[in-house]
Amino acid sequence: MTDTSMPETGLRPPAPAPRDRPPDLFGFLSAARSNPLTTWTKAHFEKPILYGKGVMGRVLVLNEPQAIRHVLLDNASNYRKDDLQRRVLAPGLGEGLLTAEGDEWKLLRRTLAPLFSARNVTGFLSIMDDSAQRLVARLTRRLPRERDMSLEMTRVTLDVLERTIFTHGLDRDPDALSRAITRFFEAVGPIDPLDVLRLPDFLPRIGRLRARPAIRFFEEVVGELITRRRALIESGADAPRDLLTLLLEARDPETGEPLDEISVQANIVTFIGAGHETTANALTWSLYLLARAPEWAQAIRREADAVLGDGPATPQTLDKLVHTRAVLEEAMRLYPPVPFMSREALGPDRIAGIRVPKGTLVTIAPWVLHRHKTLWEEPDLFDPARFLPECRASIPRFAYLPFGAGPRVCIGQSFSMQEAILILARVLRAVDLSLAGDGAVEPLHRVTLRPDRPVVMHLRARRD
Repeated sequence: MTDTSMPETGLRPPAPAPRDRPPDLFGFLSAARSNPLTTWTKAHFEKPILYGKGVMGRVLVLNEPQAIRHVLLDNASNYRKDDLQRRVLAPGLGEGLLTAEGDEWKLLRRTLAPLFSARNVTGFLSIMDDSAQRLVARLTRRLPRERDMSLEMTRVTLDVLERTIFTHGLDRDPDALSRAITRFFEAVGPIDPLDVLRLPDFLPRIGRLRARPAIRFFEEVVGELITRRRALIESGADAPRDLLTLLLEARDPETGEPLDEISVQANIVTFIGAGHETTANALTWSLYLLARAPEWAQAIRREADAVLGDGPATPQTLDKLVHTRAVLEEAMRLYPPVPFMSREALGPDRIAGIRVPKGTLVTIAPWVLHRHKTLWEEPDLFDPARFLPECRASIPRFAYLPFGAGPRVCIGQSFSMQEAILILARVLRAVDLSLAGDGAVEPLHRVTLRPDRPVVMHLRARRD
């Protein structure tokens, strides 16, 4: 089998149909709260740039790669995360790397970047492989069987984070942390009309009230972990070289100052919440698509047999999992982990000849960008061949943004990709998968892009 021999699947996975025209104010607020994916119109998927005024003020929607590059890279200093994103995320994730701005963000980025160096990420590979093989052992026990694979992907990615961020583990039930993360995103995910209308923060938001128990749980669990680890380090004992220790020992390269307690806690919560959730969703969507495209599942299986076998994973073997990577990247194209990002113009600018006044909301939505008719051939079809080595280079850099781009590109990108490729290959090598029941599932935008229901699958022993 060669890279160019992969057949077309003809699979058109589920997605909300775009609207013919924009909704009115009430319709927008209702759709944005139930599922923001349903607010997009056909024009958004057909025109490179749309500009106008609406409920959120002056809005510029970009689907043109060079214009996106201008905002996220070339003139990134003129654009900051808008207040709506911060209002949604900051109450739970604190002032971590995901929500910080300005000098505070620069300090955090400088301090945390070394934690995700190629050397450190590669050093976690054996832990990730062990977690993947523990997952396989769990899945293959008493086959055939049915399992909720969205839950299993949540468990394995949380297992990886638990063992890389806090090696000594949690004193709590790990599933309790998983449930708290899910409750948090389900609570804050629905966009509150009060935030859209930019009404004062002292007015209560239903989502924030519902998220409080989960937030308290995060703070309690992470606070205990930090206290124990700091005491271990100060005692002179050998502390595990995991992310928690690295965070506590991190120093600003320019000033030599350590992170304060609040920053350490906020960034641990960010890594657990945002990192775990997005990778689990990417894996879940990949498995869902593979269950409906058996020829690609077989391609991954053969590749994993030839490259991984029963031996330990290495960086060199992961580089050879080209079909596995292609499926994962195509899954993130169709179902981007973060389907929406926006920036507010700090000063006047000009984008693609359009005057952009100060305060303009600039929207870049991977959900739309990755399905745009001017950028992709048959954009609604599942076709991992787009991402095979001989085709991947033809994709414009700013047409595909599963991890963002520019200075604020996801700091854990290489960590997440290494983990997801390995887990996907191990699972497909171990079992045959098919969807249980009618397999009905729809994408739901709740900060991240998750399935709207459990993804239940039949697991059987391999037949080849």
